[in-house]
Amino acid sequence: MKFLFEKDTWQEIYGSIRKNKTRTAITIFGAFWGILLLVGLLGAAKGIENSFNSMFGDFATNSVFISGSRTSMPFKGFQEGRQIKLTTRDVDLIRSEIKGIQFVVPRNATGGQVTNGFKTGNFTVFGDFPLLDKVQKKKLTDGRFLNQKDINENRKVCVISDGIYKELFDKDEEAVGTYLKVSNISYQVVGVYKSGRFEGKNNLHIPFSTFKLVYNQGDKFQWMVVTGKQEFDIVQVEADVKLLLKNIHNIHPEDNRAFRGFNLGKEISKVTGFLTGMQFLTWFVGIATLIAGVFAIGNILLITVKERTKEIGIRRALGATPGIVRQQIILESLFLTLLAGSLGIIAGGLILMLIDSQDWLTNPTVNIPIILIAYSVLVFLGTLIGFIPAYMATIVKPIDALREE
Repeated sequence: MKFLFEKDTWQEIYGSIRKNKTRTAITIFGAFWGILLLVGLLGAAKGIENSFNSMFGDFATNSVFISGSRTSMPFKGFQEGRQIKLTTRDVDLIRSEIKGIQFVVPRNATGGQVTNGFKTGNFTVFGDFPLLDKVQKKKLTDGRFLNQKDINENRKVCVISDGIYKELFDKDEEAVGTYLKVSNISYQVVGVYKSGRFEGKNNLHIPFSTFKLVYNQGDKFQWMVVTGKQEFDIVQVEADVKLLLKNIHNIHPEDNRAFRGFNLGKEISKVTGFLTGMQFLTWFVGIATLIAGVFAIGNILLITVKERTKEIGIRRALGATPGIVRQQIILESLFLTLLAGSLGIIAGGLILMLIDSQDWLTNPTVNIPIILIAYSVLVFLGTLIGFIPAYMATIVKPIDALREE
């Protein structure tokens, strides 16, 4: 250990590096690039995952969105092109007939002019059930979400997103308890929530029953969110629901255009698989690049040892033991590895900070333990590879080394 703290040891390492600056740069580039690639790709994968979660994270992952469209095939006397309207009866039958159903949430939406005093804006007005808060959890900042009493009594109440709050209210103004005019009908604000990116920032929610009366929807609605239990395949649940709806509405079994659908569970599975594959590829490429970089360090040190054969012979003749020579070469290998790893981590961190500042991805980060593991692997390999040139330096006899030209 005393060898590590001797001034001459580090002066010799510094002299060797300074003497061959270009070679030193080439030596450390491979390991530097390997850990930079590892940090950068892992951070990017995490950023993609965070971006996806920020967009869909509020929704129950095992969900599918289904809406009525137009038929593309004639069936049982009905012509093609018939518009299909979903009804509350469909919801009841889905709940009772389809296995694996956890929630079925019918929804309506329309555009509406919303006014608060002299401030006005055009926003999306949703007609919803309280059950929506279980399927798409609302991050309330004030008040509450819709409840069953609002539905039963057809109350004129609303829950607004923070986007509407910022446009129609002054900063720090109390919104809950005030009244907004939606298409000239007054609604009392009962809650404010932080909006996500999936449905936008300017949404207003009123009771489904109130929406039905105000906009004369009857028992019809525009689309529904069907959430399956976690142990059931949401793709199969979607297929079962659509088949049941085809039977209810007299649609040809092979007509695939009568209902539109977006299977969130299926898309999340795709993204999850992609992220898993990307992380595996990142580790594989990163570790392979690290190993290649470390071997490059070993090869360059072998060349350095060859060039310093005479110098090593002089040191041996002056009393330097094989152990001292070996330690010197191994320490030089370790130092170059540590330098390459440190620069790679710093550069990778700066790149991730740049990506984050530009909002290309959401919070692209790498866990500290992962960085420490990668760094430890690099140091271990760098030390290990140093034994090869160190051994080559010690097997040369001093008298032969002094004859080297």
